[in-house]
Amino acid sequence: MLTGVIAGPVFTSPPVGSIVAAIRTVAQAGAAGVLLLVKNYTGDRLNFGLALERARREGLEVEMVVIADDCAFFSLRKAGRRGLCGIILIHKIAGALAEEGKGLQEIASFVKTVAAGIGTLGVSLSPCSVPGSGPTFTLGSDEIELGLGIHGEAGVQRYKMMSCDEVVKIMIDHMTDPTSKSRVEVQSGDSIILIVNNLGGLSCLELQVVASSAVRFLEGRGLRIERAMTGSFMTALEMSGVSITLMKTSSEILQLFDKETSAPAWPRVSRNPVSGRTRTFPCAPESPQPKESNPDVVSVQVYSRVLGYVCSSLLSLEEELNDLDRAAGDGDCGSTHARAAHAIQDWISSGQIPSHPSRFLAALSHVLLEKMGGTSGALYSLFLMAAAQPLQHQSGPQAWAASMEGGVEAMKRYGGAEPGDRTMLDALSAADTILQSLRTPNSNVMEILGRAVKSAADAAEETRHMTAGAGRASYIGSSTLSRPDPGAKAAAAILQAIWDGLNDGS
Repeated sequence: MLTGVIAGPVFTSPPVGSIVAAIRTVAQAGAAGVLLLVKNYTGDRLNFGLALERARREGLEVEMVVIADDCAFFSLRKAGRRGLCGIILIHKIAGALAEEGKGLQEIASFVKTVAAGIGTLGVSLSPCSVPGSGPTFTLGSDEIELGLGIHGEAGVQRYKMMSCDEVVKIMIDHMTDPTSKSRVEVQSGDSIILIVNNLGGLSCLELQVVASSAVRFLEGRGLRIERAMTGSFMTALEMSGVSITLMKTSSEILQLFDKETSAPAWPRVSRNPVSGRTRTFPCAPESPQPKESNPDVVSVQVYSRVLGYVCSSLLSLEEELNDLDRAAGDGDCGSTHARAAHAIQDWISSGQIPSHPSRFLAALSHVLLEKMGGTSGALYSLFLMAAAQPLQHQSGPQAWAASMEGGVEAMKRYGGAEPGDRTMLDALSAADTILQSLRTPNSNVMEILGRAVKSAADAAEETRHMTAGAGRASYIGSSTLSRPDPGAKAAAAILQAIWDGLNDGS
């Protein structure tokens, strides 16, 4: 790609002397000619232009191509369109031509033609700040700025916050508006190269969301995306924004674009078109569970009632659990359990609840595994799947005691936690210890269950005094963990809701 680059101060054109020195260095290394690729800003044009004239006076072969790909302004200003991220495509194509041994004039002429088919537009959620100075412009927390440059200058239009799909539609409509003098000329059926460029402060996740929206919208317009790149190619310090670049392409341009380069920052771009790929594949259908020949309606009613109590409890605790989780996790424990509650409610409404205890727990395990997500979803699913085993052939109190024990042991075995590690297992193990009294013949089931619920609640509260030995909280200093573990609180609340549901039906 580039043989040399000249850096100036932040957001300032480099000095003429530095540019001339770079030209001399490249020429002395044996270059047959030197092509200056310059973004269209007044200072750059002046300084690089003056350097070009000085180099020519010294007898050096030098040409300059000014890249102006900004699509922000509907009517052209005297200064012309600004140079933005589209120039990196010219770097690649000019470099590939030079590598092929093409002449200076031929390269300059070719890239001028290619550059005429490039358009870029930026949007940002925030300004940037030159080191030692304040923000370059002000923007409300609920606003976005469209059409800004790469030197911190404000854009051409301001909008209220909206979804990514809506923003991308506005951007591409603006870039291709037939009434705009700075539009990029692309029509349905054209082949293009797409760049989704991070202006500095976006996360990889946000950038990929924008890229997904752009691909879908462009394909919806009938454009064929031959290549696509995402990354930080032309940044504006810490600006939380993104620019979209479109370049009309052809087989000749694609061949140059695809040429290997040793430039370390150039991404490994697939040489296959983006458009035309199959991006989703249907999952193989699961084997349907055989229907029960004679379902026990009363059992299903009990399960539904108890689950209803569990769901109501978890939904009411969502914010409390999230708040507890912020101290040691990512603050989503309540949201994860609320997601499980909504999934269970949908399952109840579907009328697909089995009446056999073992099949009921196995089916509930599947619901949580598919819908709850996170570590909690996997642990609850594991617990229920193991708990279902002892209930396959018997369902008395002794079998339910074995069921609870089996679930807890599976969580220990695969989750790696033990009682005392400040996890949901503390509450479940405390309850399990009491529930083993169900193995005694003629035991008072509800009385034992009540004691187990209280023991779980006490154990959940005791986690505030424990040092985390497993889970995400184990990476946090114990001095910062002075409140109960959210997972233990949730498990205790579930057991309380089960007891309430059973007690309600006597």
